[in-house]
Amino acid sequence: MIEAKDLTKIYKSRRGNRIAVDGISFSVGEGEFFSFLGPNGAGKTTTIQMMVALLTPTRGTIAIDGLDVVSYPHQVRQKIGIIFQDPSLDDRLTAWENLEFHGRLYGIDSKTRERRGDFLLGVMGLGERRHDLVRTYSGGMKRRLEIARGLLHSPRLLILDEPTLGLDPHSRRSVWEYIHRVRKEVGMTVFLTTHYLEEADTSDRVAIMSAGKIVAMGTPDRLKKDLSSEMLSVETENPEALTSYLLKTYPALDSQIRREGENLLYFPLPPGGDLSPWDLLRTLPVPIREASVRRPNLDDVFIHHTGSALKGGDTEGEKHK
Repeated sequence: MIEAKDLTKIYKSRRGNRIAVDGISFSVGEGEFFSFLGPNGAGKTTTIQMMVALLTPTRGTIAIDGLDVVSYPHQVRQKIGIIFQDPSLDDRLTAWENLEFHGRLYGIDSKTRERRGDFLLGVMGLGERRHDLVRTYSGGMKRRLEIARGLLHSPRLLILDEPTLGLDPHSRRSVWEYIHRVRKEVGMTVFLTTHYLEEADTSDRVAIMSAGKIVAMGTPDRLKKDLSSEMLSVETENPEALTSYLLKTYPALDSQIRREGENLLYFPLPPGGDLSPWDLLRTLPVPIREASVRRPNLDDVFIHHTGSALKGGDTEGEKHK
C-alpha cells in the first residue's frame, strides 16, 4: 500500500540547508496497521506531507497503492483518508452537513453519500446526533466525526496524524474502539503517528524516526525483545557511584542508563551471559533502598533509540513555514 525509497526532503534557506527527511525507505502492506513514531522535529509530519502530495520530495520516491505520488497526486488523494491533528470540521454545520459537503467535493453521488454516511455515523456512535451542530459536540465526538468524514469516500489508506491529541483518556479509548471497529468492518490500511505509545503498541509494525532517519523498525514485541529481557529500577542514595560502576562493569549500558528523579536509576539488564536481575543487584557496591524488575515497554524502546521520552505537543519545526 505504501512504498517509500530513499525519501528525502531538504529545505533551503539563506541560513543554509536543513534536512528534514534523510533518505528513508519503508513499506506498508495492504491492511496493515503501521505506526510511525518520533520526537518533535524528527520528520514525521514532513513525511506525511510528501505522502499526500502536499510537498515534493527533494530526492527519492513514494508510491501509494502502486501510484507515484508526484506523478499522480489527484489519483493518490482519492485513495487516502486523512485526519490531521488540528481540527478541520465546520462547527457551524451539522454532522450530516459536514459529511455531505465532503462527499460532494469527492464527487460521490447522493445515494452513495446517504448510504455511506448512515453506516459511518452508526459505526461511530453518532447516528442520533447527526442533525446537531458540531459546535455542540465533545472533543471525542468531533474526532469520531472527522474519522467518519475521512472514510466517506472509501479510502484504501487511512492516515491518522495524532488523532487523539488533547483528548481525555475516556475519549481516546472511545475513538480507538471505533477505529478498530471500522478497520474490521470495511478493511483498510492504517498509518498512525501518535505521542501515546500505548496506541502504537497495538499496531502490526512500528517505525521509529529520529533526526530525519528511521532508526528502528519491527513489530512492537520484537523491538522490546531486542532491547532487553528485563528492565531494572534501582533507588540508591549514591546514584553517581552506581552509574560509574555500571558503565565500568557493563560498557554496553552506555547511553542506556536513565536518571529518574534524584535517586532513581533505570536501565536494561546487560546483554549477554546468564546473569539474572537479582544476581546483578547482589553485586552492586552501593546500598540499595528499593529495586524492581519488569519487562521492557515501547517507551523504553523509544528512549533507547532516540535518547528522550516521547512527549505530546506541536510538531514543531517539522512544519516548514
